[in-house]
Amino acid sequence: MTVLLLTCGALAREVIAIRNRYGWDAEVLAVPALLHNDPSRIPEAVRKRIVDTADRYEHTIVIYGDCGTAGALDDMLDSLSVERISGPHCYEQYLGKDAFEAAMVDEPGTFFLTDFLVRSFDHLVIEGLGLDRAPELRDTYFANYRRVVYLKQTDDPSLLAKASRAAAQLELDFEVWDTGYGTLETRLVNLMKCSDKSRIGD
Repeated sequence: MTVLLLTCGALAREVIAIRNRYGWDAEVLAVPALLHNDPSRIPEAVRKRIVDTADRYEHTIVIYGDCGTAGALDDMLDSLSVERISGPHCYEQYLGKDAFEAAMVDEPGTFFLTDFLVRSFDHLVIEGLGLDRAPELRDTYFANYRRVVYLKQTDDPSLLAKASRAAAQLELDFEVWDTGYGTLETRLVNLMKCSDKSRIGD
């Protein structure tokens, strides 16, 4: 393997699918998605993976949003001369910058779901926020939300049904936007092309 695609666990399944679609000679390694609960830990977790695998790959691409690190992830990556896919988080990466910004202008009170978050909704949202123990907290956590928008990567009827149930649990309007892999795919394809040119040049 010449390229490491080091990704957030929330994007791992999608990154593997994109890699397989293009037949890239690349390995995908994931950093636990639960680190989003404490974003201050993300830069060190990513750094450790990069350092621990440095002798195994010619090139590393980090597939992560800033994800609440307030620039600390990019500062760390700059110090190692490692590139990251652009974007503040996976919602923007699926929708693209302009579409995401337009969505937030249209309705700032939007709670986004992706395929990963739909699969993990009970664990990350219901249990993670304690709504299974104290359902009344929904009115506190989601008081300013108006809708759930499911950014759908794949055509999976079971995920669609689960996303609809999630919106009902949160008592919010429900919309489905079929994004596929969106800008995540196009940005990653461009980074891989640059990686190929760089390695050929070497």
